[in-house]
Amino acid sequence: MSTTVHDRQSRDHTRTEAAPQPMLAGEKSPAELFLVKLFAIVPALALAAAVPLAWGWGLGWTDVGLAVFFYTLTCLGVTIGFHRYFTHGAFTATRGLRIALAVTGSMALQGPIIGWVADHRRHHAYADREGDPHSPWLFGTSAGALAKGFWHAHMGWMFQREQTNAVRFAPDLLADPDIQRVNRWFPALTVVSLLAPAVAGGLITWSWWGALTAFFWAGLVRVAVLHHVTWSVNSICHMIGDRPFTARDKSANFWPLALLSMGESWHNSHHADPTCARHGVQRGQIDISARLIRIFEKLGWATKVRWPRPERLARKLNTTGSAS
Repeated sequence: MSTTVHDRQSRDHTRTEAAPQPMLAGEKSPAELFLVKLFAIVPALALAAAVPLAWGWGLGWTDVGLAVFFYTLTCLGVTIGFHRYFTHGAFTATRGLRIALAVTGSMALQGPIIGWVADHRRHHAYADREGDPHSPWLFGTSAGALAKGFWHAHMGWMFQREQTNAVRFAPDLLADPDIQRVNRWFPALTVVSLLAPAVAGGLITWSWWGALTAFFWAGLVRVAVLHHVTWSVNSICHMIGDRPFTARDKSANFWPLALLSMGESWHNSHHADPTCARHGVQRGQIDISARLIRIFEKLGWATKVRWPRPERLARKLNTTGSAS
């Protein structure tokens, strides 16, 4: 499939509410649910153990450097690849870049690419309404309902059995042989994502201990931190923050997450203009993902980039004031 067709279909399926295909495609199998829980819980347990372990055990500069490197690589694979490119078609990519983004995004351990994109396009089609897979506003506005909604939006939704219909929300990816191949490689890429830091740590320190600590910090802890940063965009960024632009949902800009999320937490700006390649569109808003897309554009790897235009932003300004 040409990248031009892929990008056009990405934009079309951001708003496929009237598509004839059903929204759901059955339920996850028991094995799939088990793997979802495994990938969510095991790194989280490592994160919970990280503080006491860091106090008196096994955290060195090699572990820090590897954790930062693999966090940045896999986070950008999600933010630029899974999100801005594959879900929204914010630019056109060469075949090499497209495959690289699919691979590095998969190494974030947030699920296979086709399911991830289908879920996110469904989120935009039904944002903060019935049908949204992870809105925090589905249970009401009381304190108890919002607490339940926060848990659901943050990670509880992943444990539900319902499965988004990829035939409806991601037909372009289903028709792409390269992406189908990367989708099938997800288990192998999971192993690579966890073991590559261990191999690097062992070679750098020339010790088994260095391999073990790198596996813990740059493998498990790194995955857990990235998970919760990504999930916070689903939960916190639909509950708390500024809303300088009009959107049909409760998306908000939450600046404390801007650096760790590589610009994804400028979420109100994104929902106001989903196919835009830059989310931090106002002065002083850090958006590392957009800066890297600019580099790809200068190298000729990304073309037809949808940068923000002043007239489009002006039409979206929230004239009633920024709400929190």
